[in-house]
Amino acid sequence: MPDDCEKPWRPTRDQLLAANGKTLPDLIAPNLKVLFCGINPGLYTAAIGHHFGRPGNRFWPALHLGGFTPREFSPFEEQKLLSLGYGIANFVDRATASADVLTREEYEEGAKKLEKKVKKYRPKIVAILGIGAYRAGFNRKNAKLGLQPEMIGTTKLWVLPNPSGLNAHHTIPSLTKLFRELRLAVESQ
Repeated sequence: MPDDCEKPWRPTRDQLLAANGKTLPDLIAPNLKVLFCGINPGLYTAAIGHHFGRPGNRFWPALHLGGFTPREFSPFEEQKLLSLGYGIANFVDRATASADVLTREEYEEGAKKLEKKVKKYRPKIVAILGIGAYRAGFNRKNAKLGLQPEMIGTTKLWVLPNPSGLNAHHTIPSLTKLFRELRLAVESQ
């Protein structure tokens, strides 16, 4: 890992417990190619202060294997994404032990906040990492993975699976395939 990155570390049990309800700042800039939007920070992620931070989360491997990054980045290197044209935000800001505790109202409020961010920063594509979050927040109960028919202004919406290690429906190979499809769509614009 390059010297300009924070050295990876693991939170203590007390740090994990204290992370409940914390928020994580967006990694965002104007005119990104893709703004990846997670469901909400987990306790591990909030404790270390870096997106998709929990070991076992498959975001970073899928991002690399899908062709977005030249190598697999550590969550502690997340800032490097901005120079590549990518950013990270969350649908719901508050950290929880599991996304299962989030309410429909939180998802709906998250969709409204996301719309404001998208109108302000104008990414080409927003990739929502969790079909359940997209369905609940945007009231699209029949939504499927991939490109969505609706847009936010000129920004396309794309839905990918939740890369959490707890999501047993998708493996690294299936996530890689879906991330690659998004990358190819980005490159064809």
